[in-house]
Amino acid sequence: MPRCSTQCGKNAILKRPKTGDALCKECFFEAFENEIHFTIQRAKLFRPGATVAIAASGGKDSTVLAYVLKLLNEKYDYQLKLVLLSIDEGITGYRDDSLDTVKKNRDDYDMPLKIMSYKDLYGWTMDEIVAEIGRKNNCTFCGVFRRQALDRGAYLLNVDYLATGHNADDIAETVLMNILRGDLSRLNRCTSIITDSGDGIPRVKPLKYTFEKEIVMGHARVLLKDLEKIDPAIIMNIIQSGENIRVNETAKIPKLTKCTRCNYVSSQEICKACILLEGLNKGLPRLGVGKSSRVKRILKINEENSKKCSRTEESCCKENEKKSCVCKSLSSCVR
Repeated sequence: MPRCSTQCGKNAILKRPKTGDALCKECFFEAFENEIHFTIQRAKLFRPGATVAIAASGGKDSTVLAYVLKLLNEKYDYQLKLVLLSIDEGITGYRDDSLDTVKKNRDDYDMPLKIMSYKDLYGWTMDEIVAEIGRKNNCTFCGVFRRQALDRGAYLLNVDYLATGHNADDIAETVLMNILRGDLSRLNRCTSIITDSGDGIPRVKPLKYTFEKEIVMGHARVLLKDLEKIDPAIIMNIIQSGENIRVNETAKIPKLTKCTRCNYVSSQEICKACILLEGLNKGLPRLGVGKSSRVKRILKINEENSKKCSRTEESCCKENEKKSCVCKSLSSCVR
């Protein structure tokens, strides 16, 4: 076993993928914490006295993030008020255990905890959505709803920042995916350590330059791991490539606006969450799944047919005439 690179006299227990240094446990923890502190200070992530909501899923990233922010807040006197924000998607046998972990974090780190549920926010649990849509497209609903739920929770808590546990591996993977999809609007945004959804509450990523492998201590991701075997610096190189890419000035990039229905920040007239909810509530769960042009066409048909219909949907239900009513004629377009 080699000696620790810091010459502290102890045996090393790991070799850091970022620097190649062989470190003992104590020196690794110190280097790990100091680098996150440096990232926070260099990017000026927080202002003194601010309230920060930590997106807590119960997984390793958010657990480490909560621990490190509490430690650094006390060690360097950031003067932050830290709270945990967790989302209950309503997935039986999955979220129950992770919520127990979040509650344990609340007790261990002495932080307030707010749990927002899909049922309260949208009227649906993920189990109920899966029963309608099936297992094939359920991730579309969960991803869209979860992002909004975090932002809505942060707004209700009246916090100044929302901190997420995205690490270097996550960001490198996102850069690759956006390049492969040609998604220019998200390419530059995904490498930013501070992003603003337009609601006035910045999202910050204190673990942006932290390797997942180091967080664990104590088909794009597979590609990253294979590339990392060839060149350990590949993850940081991909992030830097994403940061250095410049979008052509003539390229059309969606502008953020407000959803006309829920007033949530969106790049479309009607946000994705409202489209998905409309489909679920009207018995057309696949309405929001697929290309946006197709969705717009269906919504337009629905709006035109609704104007033609002289009765409400409730009266159609009571009279058992849904099949003949024009307000349901778009169902053949969706199913």
